[in-house]
Amino acid sequence: MSRNVWTVIGVIAAVIIAWILVDVAFHVLWFVAKLAIVAVVAVIVFFVLRALVRRPGEKSIER
Repeated sequence: MSRNVWTVIGVIAAVIIAWILVDVAFHVLWFVAKLAIVAVVAVIVFFVLRALVRRPGEKSIER
């Protein structure tokens, strides 16, 4: 009987630990996805602002 109790406790502990690990993994993945989206939007905003600030007759310097 004692072995069955420890098996049940082990299964419950495994489920709780797995739940926490999956939750942490999804939070990290969501953070990385948000970071990538912010980087893309920042690059777009940078080029739009650069185009707006440029003087009408000024040409961009290409290297």
